[in-house]
Amino acid sequence: MKQIIAATAFASLMALPAAAQDEMDEGLSLMEQGAQLLLQGLMDEMGPTMSELKSLTEEMGTAMAQLGEQMGPALMDLMSKVDDIRNYEAPEFLPNGDIIIRRSPDAPLYVSDTESGEIDI
Repeated sequence: MKQIIAATAFASLMALPAAAQDEMDEGLSLMEQGAQLLLQGLMDEMGPTMSELKSLTEEMGTAMAQLGEQMGPALMDLMSKVDDIRNYEAPEFLPNGDIIIRRSPDAPLYVSDTESGEIDI
């Protein structure tokens, strides 16, 4: 939560005009000067953290792209064998680590697109 607030404050600081320093010298109230100093201090403190967050986001984007490239074909194959996800019950996790996804009893009869009639297990 603190990171979200800090990121919001940092983003709002980035939107301030470059002439904010000039305005401070032209007679802003003490309250406005204090707010600017507070926000400037927050920006100075959050700068390195925001840089780290940016690099982490870039790394995660690269990792997600690689995952999509590697798992994409397998997921497409799986989805071609599942007619409608609403026809299945929630996954059941067995003690031995197996995961069973049962077809709902009220689901319509599944018609396979395979011509050979063989099933790979």
